[in-house]
Amino acid sequence: MSTKNLLVELFVEELPPKALNKLGEAFASVLFETLKSQGLAADTAAVTAYASPRRLAVHATNILAVAPNKTSTQKLMPVSVGMDASGNATPALIKRLNSMGLTEASVANLTKQMDGKNEALFLDVMQKGISLKDGLQIALNDAITKLPIPKVMTYQLADGWSNVNFVRPAHSLVALHGNDVVAVTALGLTAGNQTQGHRFEASVSPVILKNADTYAEQLKTEGAVIASFTERRAEIVCQLNATAQNASTGLSTSLKPIEDDALLDEVTALVERPNVLLGQFEEVYLEVPQECLILTMKANQKYFPLLDANDKLTNKFLIVSNISPDDASAVIGGNERVVRPRLADAKFFFDQDRKKSLESRISSLDKVVYHNKLGSQGQRTERVSAIAIAISLQLGDAELAAKAGLAAQLAKTDLITDMVGEFPELQGIMGRYYAQHEGLDDEVAFAIEDHYKPRFAGDELARNQVGVVVALADKLETLVGLFSIGEKPTGDKDPFGLRRQALGIIRMLIECKLPLTFSSLIQDVLSQFNAESSTQAATIQAIKEFCFDRLSVNLREQGASPQEVDAVLSLNPEILSDIPQRLAAVRTFSALDEAPALAAANKRVGNILKKIEGEVKSEVNVSLLQEPAEIALNTALGKVKPEADKLFEGGDYTAALKSLAALKAPVDAFFDSVMVNADDPALNANRLGLLASLHQAMNRVADLSKLAS
Repeated sequence: MSTKNLLVELFVEELPPKALNKLGEAFASVLFETLKSQGLAADTAAVTAYASPRRLAVHATNILAVAPNKTSTQKLMPVSVGMDASGNATPALIKRLNSMGLTEASVANLTKQMDGKNEALFLDVMQKGISLKDGLQIALNDAITKLPIPKVMTYQLADGWSNVNFVRPAHSLVALHGNDVVAVTALGLTAGNQTQGHRFEASVSPVILKNADTYAEQLKTEGAVIASFTERRAEIVCQLNATAQNASTGLSTSLKPIEDDALLDEVTALVERPNVLLGQFEEVYLEVPQECLILTMKANQKYFPLLDANDKLTNKFLIVSNISPDDASAVIGGNERVVRPRLADAKFFFDQDRKKSLESRISSLDKVVYHNKLGSQGQRTERVSAIAIAISLQLGDAELAAKAGLAAQLAKTDLITDMVGEFPELQGIMGRYYAQHEGLDDEVAFAIEDHYKPRFAGDELARNQVGVVVALADKLETLVGLFSIGEKPTGDKDPFGLRRQALGIIRMLIECKLPLTFSSLIQDVLSQFNAESSTQAATIQAIKEFCFDRLSVNLREQGASPQEVDAVLSLNPEILSDIPQRLAAVRTFSALDEAPALAAANKRVGNILKKIEGEVKSEVNVSLLQEPAEIALNTALGKVKPEADKLFEGGDYTAALKSLAALKAPVDAFFDSVMVNADDPALNANRLGLLASLHQAMNRVADLSKLAS
């Protein structure tokens, strides 16, 4: 059957820029997949999505005018219901056939097949292929319904009576199969072959499309629109780099536009045909921290600031314009006039904030509510400072305690500055600048900025130990405090970001190799809250389980198997910084030839010991050893265990586990020839003690039974 290419376009008012790319991809994907499911797309069919500020479109190759007929086998009823004892059709079967437009003569075409335990009657039914008009109507309705619209608008159609719900008011619909219009409708519109180009720069209006394949080219040449989101984005990148290179001419350094994928996507969604222009502002504004200037230019104006080779902000920026006048000076001048007051505001805030010290702002934190059950930000600051000091002292560093305590006291004070009030994204960053302005120690200043880190998965940690301690204290206070009042994440809901906080705590303890006992750490933090003593143990356990769940997921994402992770974490290691070494040791052990047998034996030993009431002491009376195999196992254990313990205590977990390989043969022999549950109670107890000693030796690094298949 012959095929043609298909083009569908919805022309609308300006779409939400941050959602445009997803809207375009979803529109194309759903429409194409629906056509495929109907048999209207050939096996070689391919789809291309288009999305510009005022249109969503899809181009699909090799689309059929009519889907091929297909035969399907339909179950009618059990044979026992449809046929009588003589093999004739029952009234029930005849009635079913009549309902399908068939006569009793069709009984001869029925087949019998097993359906579970019973035999049933089946009929091969020919289904006529759907036409493109009908199929595309279904696909278009489906694509519109399933669009990931951030916020739906309701608007009135031209008839003055009907209302439509869509992301933005739609003005025209195009549906072309080759050069033939497909008469589908949507949002009160009937499909045609006309669309609109650029508001100001289109050479013709409307753009009359010749066929489905000329869409992108006609829009570009006649409509002054680059319809493809990807192509438009690439064009912006090319122009940004070229304009930055031109701006570097005559300078001692090369300039480059700031890298920001989110900004690039947003600007791509704001222009139909990009034209990058160079603007600049007075150098006096460079006295303001560059983070402030960059943020206001990006967030408020969608400009791309230009940086020098050392990533220092210059007084030049790039504008992505949607128009290309012969003389761009008016466009550039207008943008420069718009950005100047914003930069002036930033300078004013910066100058005003520096007139007041961070320390003088501490008392103001008492007026800022943190949580109605946990008090003010001032009270929270006192708790975080106390926790930071306690952690520092546990690490045995009094100087660290003094610096961390001060940094924690000042960490939140920039929240009540004018600059952070205007730009909340700068919290921490401005605190660091103000601390440096006051001449505070750089370690303290950078800790103020870094105490929010890591802010997300993959984010860097604080750059010095003071920052790590304050960040750890801050996250622990948040996690433990909210758990203590019952504010735990449930399902997909985590309004306080406690999963992120837990992962941050874990990363700092492990990556910074902090020798802190996890349970004691939580207990010390919990003591800062007025938690009832009766609930403290349950709270500590809940927090540990929550954090270990996060850790388990994180380790698996890094490539460890579930069995390896389970083997390490099931021992509830208190020093989290040991976990990577334990995991590496388990991986090495798993590769040994002896590993499967030892893991299975360890599991067997564990199951035996679990069945014994009370504690089984790992003690062996040598005089009670009778069987050669138990004597051999005790002898081997006497040699291996001291060496393994020594290696374990020295932190060489890999060597400690590898040393256990020597136990395989004596362990196998023991289980082959020794009856543990002997009739003699003393003999039984002695053999259990031998197994307990073996179990203890094997499970110091990890629970090896978890590796057994």
